[in-house]
Amino acid sequence: MRRALCASGLLWAALALGAAEKEAPSAEWPGWRGPNRDGKSPDTGLLKQWPADGPALLWKVDDIGKGYSSVAVAGGLVYITGDAEGALRLFAFDLDGQEKWHVDVEPSWRGDHPGARATPTIDSGRLYLETAAGLVVCLDAKTGKKIWSKHLVKDFGGGVPGWGYAESVLIYHNLAIVKPGGRNCVVALEKATGATKWMSKGFDGGAEYSSCIALLYDGAHLVFTGTRAGLVCLSARTGNVLWSNAWSANNTANCPTPAFADGYVFWANGYGKGGICMKIAVGDRGVAARQAWTTRDMVCHHGGYVIEKGYIYGNHEGGWACLDLKTGKRLWSEQGVGKGSLCWADGMLYLFGEGGGQVGLATCSPQGMQMKGQFRVQGGGPSWAHPVVVGGRLYIRYDTNLYCFDVKGK
Repeated sequence: MRRALCASGLLWAALALGAAEKEAPSAEWPGWRGPNRDGKSPDTGLLKQWPADGPALLWKVDDIGKGYSSVAVAGGLVYITGDAEGALRLFAFDLDGQEKWHVDVEPSWRGDHPGARATPTIDSGRLYLETAAGLVVCLDAKTGKKIWSKHLVKDFGGGVPGWGYAESVLIYHNLAIVKPGGRNCVVALEKATGATKWMSKGFDGGAEYSSCIALLYDGAHLVFTGTRAGLVCLSARTGNVLWSNAWSANNTANCPTPAFADGYVFWANGYGKGGICMKIAVGDRGVAARQAWTTRDMVCHHGGYVIEKGYIYGNHEGGWACLDLKTGKRLWSEQGVGKGSLCWADGMLYLFGEGGGQVGLATCSPQGMQMKGQFRVQGGGPSWAHPVVVGGRLYIRYDTNLYCFDVKGK
């Protein structure tokens, strides 16, 4: 494994060698969009302004294979996937960037836009990963040894989307929730064994590329996800479809994951569609939803959005926008680093541009966006990986490169 360290990081790495796990940051980012699948980090005490050339580089790995997946960080290890040497390869690195192991999960995706897609999910010492062709595997998170596997097409009658399956497995209590698409659109497996717990009925929608979220709201355990047929809500206990909305049905690419806050679920898509916000109500007659508003002021292809203190911040066309959660009113629209992905940490927005490797730090306020730092990483082609901030570190994946930066406040 080729690994380059910045000069200022050489001494730090030497001193930390062999002690990384002992001194590992306690915060974790166990999978797609963080601990709560909302794109928000638990970190505090981070830099509010970056140096002119960006934060200090701790380490870089330059041969993880081609892909668009983000990192998961848990148990003192950093996990990432990439298409390398003809295989979908899962890597585990320690917190110094040293490879601990890798396993080849299946042959590389040979369809449009080759490259790894899903982010690994870590829970209770196990790692869950879904491949572009529909294989779902559960592995030992410390060794990569296989525990069980299922196939979304062969076992549940799903259909591989045009650009391959791209969702990350959702763990909710004892369930591993995945989305084959089709008549059994969403499926819940027992996370320890892979045994089927329920399959949704009465909703037939292609899987598309959005991941599921699950939460407890007013006593109801709910699963939300986007599909080719639109937005759908299910009971996490039974898989029963509670409601669906076809506003974004048959859109070109329903990619982003829905976001939930304060009784509202928001879902926005690209290619001229925009976003829809539903108000959720739980009552004696079950779970109901009404359309609160729709908008063309957040046309989001892939980069996602976060909800913070009643406002939505996310990718809009070639830049960024802020909307009021309850009304959809646009507060501002700015260029930032251009079209891309984001996460939130310690009151700030971390932005990663789709093209050219531009990384930015910005304020998170309904009053407007102010850039507080910007730098560039190396790579080729479009980047659809999301930035990750955890343990005082910023992880950026671009093409075959994985970067780790120190963003702790001084």
